[in-house]
Amino acid sequence: MIANQSAPASAVVPMVIYEDVSKALDWLCGAFGFRERLRAAHNGVVSHAQILAGTGDIMIGAAGGPFTRMRAGELHQLVLVEVEDVDAHCERARRFGAEILQGPENMPFGVRQYTASDHEGHWWTFSQNIADVHPSAWGAVVKDA
Repeated sequence: MIANQSAPASAVVPMVIYEDVSKALDWLCGAFGFRERLRAAHNGVVSHAQILAGTGDIMIGAAGGPFTRMRAGELHQLVLVEVEDVDAHCERARRFGAEILQGPENMPFGVRQYTASDHEGHWWTFSQNIADVHPSAWGAVVKDA
């Protein structure tokens, strides 16, 4: 597996969707003692963040954008799982009847990933590190964690 500074260290990472990522980030760190790892803003609005919970990672994403079918209060979380071969994994999931919501795609933060919905509608994103990309290369600001 390729190491990637932009990707969380954990192999399985929950992603929680919020309408206001900046507010959620501040609240989660204040209320629960999580530590901010990084945050990324586009057009002045925080759209992605990563926080640390002990030795685990949690990602926070904004409703809308790539998650247009997700709305806070409705479908509001997914699980990201690191795999060795995203394309082969996607084909296996497709054969089992998973609905592929987003096919395998290279992302600017050094991963190739796809998102699928399981038989009960839960969303899963499977991710493969393909390059070691510093978070600043895609607009994230790394925090002292």
